[in-house]
Amino acid sequence: MLEHLKDQPADKILMLMQAYREDPRADKIDLGVGVYKDPTGLTPVMRAVKAAEQRIWESQDSKAYTGLAGDPAYADAMVGLVLGDAVARDRVSAVATPGGTGAIRQALELIRMAAPEATVWLSAPTWPNHPSIIKYLGMKMAEYRYFDEATRGVDFGGMMSDLAGLKSGDVVLLHGCCHNPTGANLTGDQWDEVIAHLKAKGAVPLIDIAYQGFGDGLAADAAATRAVAGAVDECLIAASCSKNFGIYRERTGILMAIGDAARGKTTQGTLNFLNRQNYSFPPDHGARIVSTILNDAALRADWEAELEEVRNTMLGLRTQLADELRRLSNSDRFDFIAHHRGMFSRIGTTAEKVEKMRADSGIYMVSDSRMNIAGLNSETVPILARAIIDAGV
Repeated sequence: MLEHLKDQPADKILMLMQAYREDPRADKIDLGVGVYKDPTGLTPVMRAVKAAEQRIWESQDSKAYTGLAGDPAYADAMVGLVLGDAVARDRVSAVATPGGTGAIRQALELIRMAAPEATVWLSAPTWPNHPSIIKYLGMKMAEYRYFDEATRGVDFGGMMSDLAGLKSGDVVLLHGCCHNPTGANLTGDQWDEVIAHLKAKGAVPLIDIAYQGFGDGLAADAAATRAVAGAVDECLIAASCSKNFGIYRERTGILMAIGDAARGKTTQGTLNFLNRQNYSFPPDHGARIVSTILNDAALRADWEAELEEVRNTMLGLRTQLADELRRLSNSDRFDFIAHHRGMFSRIGTTAEKVEKMRADSGIYMVSDSRMNIAGLNSETVPILARAIIDAGV
């Protein structure tokens, strides 16, 4: 049997991580992997997470399974965090998942079960796991233009032109905030146009919100998701706690399905069924941390304060880098970096120039020029800026 297996394509980001580890240079800079790092290069455990874990350790008296959907307290807390009061709670079915990736996988499984002929539309570019999972599941897929390589902003005209090809029942995958890999986000007015277009076409939005709190703040980052969910009849939302709670290795995500409350029992039962088929009961430790924090006023306040520190650190690095590049280039062509949001920016250059930065200056970023802003600190920003200019970007 095993002799019939074929080598699978190597993951570019994992290859980049390996190359970085093997590079002996002391001044190398890792801007590849999508993990937040503090100025010392550490991915810290947040204060509220440590306190919640201590509380769980002292009070938990069983490691028995929770349920196929996970702990209801986690679902309620996450629905509140992401949706606020935009949607009536009885319209939302939800299941805990192994990370945001698990939520995306379960959402696509649900689509394949409910509407096997639907085409899933993805932004060009998008997170590589999106098309990878869709192709693996054998689903129909199409792209819509999103990133303007000249302005390093959103190509909204191209996006809407491509989405004119939507058919009723198609699914449009949208990034709720902090677009990965570009960092370029839609404006509020543009979101309104997208919502109106989805409703007119009878398309279903699938929102991937993995960075809530990393862009303009918890409420601001959820605004688009709430507007979409409150305006349409049906919506799927895949959310992750990896970044904003810093619990990457706990694999803590959630899938929400919004629809008619009268069909809620069937929708919830189907989500439970899909969990059962893929991994049975979802992991609980990360979910328990999140619900403990969100349901305790003091812990939540401390978490929100530390999350603001993280967000403002990244915004400060963006401003510093844009200012340094303005000084070195004597132009404003890199100002877009300060306007992007989240962990990533795509600086819009060739794979050859990215390789030149790696070879000459030890700068490791994905070949499409996506860089993780959180991999920088105030001392490495000038090094990166000089490498960008020297590479002729």
